[in-house]
Amino acid sequence: MDDHDGAVSNGSTGATLAPRTIALMYAVILAGGGGTRLWPLSRPDRPKPFLPLLGDETLLQRTVARLAPLIPPEDVYVVTDRRYGGLVRLQVPGARLIVEPMGRNTAAAVALAVAAIDRPEHEVMAVLPADHTIADEEAFRGVLAGAERGIARGAFGVDEPLVTLGVQPTYPSTDYGYIRPRLNEGALIEGLVAYPVEGFVEKPDRHRADELFASGGVAWNAGMFLWRRRAIRDALERYTALMTLIDPAAGSDVALAAAYERIKPISVDYAVLEGAARDGRVLMGSMDVGWSDLGGWSALLEALGDGPTEARGRVVEAGESVELGEADLLVQSVDGRLGLIAGPSGTIVPDGPAALLTAARERAGAVQALLDRVAREEATA
Repeated sequence: MDDHDGAVSNGSTGATLAPRTIALMYAVILAGGGGTRLWPLSRPDRPKPFLPLLGDETLLQRTVARLAPLIPPEDVYVVTDRRYGGLVRLQVPGARLIVEPMGRNTAAAVALAVAAIDRPEHEVMAVLPADHTIADEEAFRGVLAGAERGIARGAFGVDEPLVTLGVQPTYPSTDYGYIRPRLNEGALIEGLVAYPVEGFVEKPDRHRADELFASGGVAWNAGMFLWRRRAIRDALERYTALMTLIDPAAGSDVALAAAYERIKPISVDYAVLEGAARDGRVLMGSMDVGWSDLGGWSALLEALGDGPTEARGRVVEAGESVELGEADLLVQSVDGRLGLIAGPSGTIVPDGPAALLTAARERAGAVQALLDRVAREEATA
């Protein structure tokens, strides 16, 4: 491409790709739990992926549903901690389940998927989080299809690339990692603007986030990847010892548990992609699909409404005193049930984790509807 002005060009042409008669891509969905920035809504026994945050479907259910018909449920594998195996079976019975003995972050989850899934080496594995939201799902399927056909099978002279999907930043976030593409080497491939990747930036502090955003030459790291099984296996073997531990143990619950005890929790970005980028093996496909990781209460409040909001939210620890103003809301658990308190109520000291939603009075109806959905979901489980 020759139209670069220092900003990351993002998105696809919207071209429709002709369907294949056989599947050459499958999905690995990582549903490992977490969601601590959404306490008390998200809890250790039912974390964020298994909650109906934006509708009657849980985030996991929507993640699987939005892939069809590009990737049908029988070609979807869900990797999760054994504590959540029952929830996965209940919520997405058509998907295939891969159980981890315990959570060890995304590098171990990907390595286990590589060891456990016996698929042809020429097929592309799409690795996706279970707890994000996508506004334009048709465009997202187009991004996946274009990345599978045009980038993950080789581009920019890289035969077995590791592909990451990047999102155009809209503000200087400290909650996301960043991707640094080589802007002067971009190209339009199968409808996607793609780049070789120079490197990655871990979640920055405020000053660094401001610098990155002002530069205009970075993308948010959405935690979505595509690669051939042999490409990621080779990378895991080159940059980590994970395959040495997990491969021989994958067929035995006891052996796998012992292997996981020896694994240090680490993300696949840090363990594999940063080194692979230095070696010129990582490519980026740009996407503009209305993506959000719903990473905290502020992001969730925005998603619950019809547009941007001044409302912000944060988790309040047990015993922390908070002032609940006239325009504020507080979500807390009372006798095991989530309740909503509207200000003004002066000083409140929750006896468990709570969420302070400042300037969120306009979202009170949507927040209450959310709490009701969660209660109904838990009652039917």
